[in-house]
Amino acid sequence: MNKHLLNIPFVLFFIMLLIFFYLLVIDRNPARIQSALLDNKVPEFEVDSLLNDEKFFSSKEFGEQIVIVNFFATWCKPCEAEHIFIKKFSDKNKLKIVGINYKDNPKKTIKWLKKLGNPYSNIALDKKGKVAIDWGVYGIPETFVVNSTGIIKYRHVGPITKNIYKKITEVIRKTN
Repeated sequence: MNKHLLNIPFVLFFIMLLIFFYLLVIDRNPARIQSALLDNKVPEFEVDSLLNDEKFFSSKEFGEQIVIVNFFATWCKPCEAEHIFIKKFSDKNKLKIVGINYKDNPKKTIKWLKKLGNPYSNIALDKKGKVAIDWGVYGIPETFVVNSTGIIKYRHVGPITKNIYKKITEVIRKTN
């Protein structure tokens, strides 16, 4: 009887080891996590604007044209890497880009934008992260496509790459 009791820790350890290896090998891609906001209206919010001394009202920014919403921060290295594609949406595709500056220093953000270029028509300051929570953001960068009626049609988690740029461009083309 005592011999069987001694085997229990080994069996439990083996089961935990199997679970651990299973979790390592399954395909868990956070970019494929569906947003509960897809096909819903943009959350309403009011925060300070980085680019002027006015308030940023979501109700004024969305609902007239297709808008790309990009959650970013200066301390986020992938945000810097994707910035070239955000600029491309603005310059080449002539799209309205709204930035949501996530838990960042406004002075550093202005300096960062002077260095890299500013593709944003307006930038909301999400000082405490509440706007990101309302949008269901898991981590930055995250990018959304909002159609001309203010409905979120697409969400991308992570930095925009060349392939993702093409995919978002196709989504926008189909959204028109």
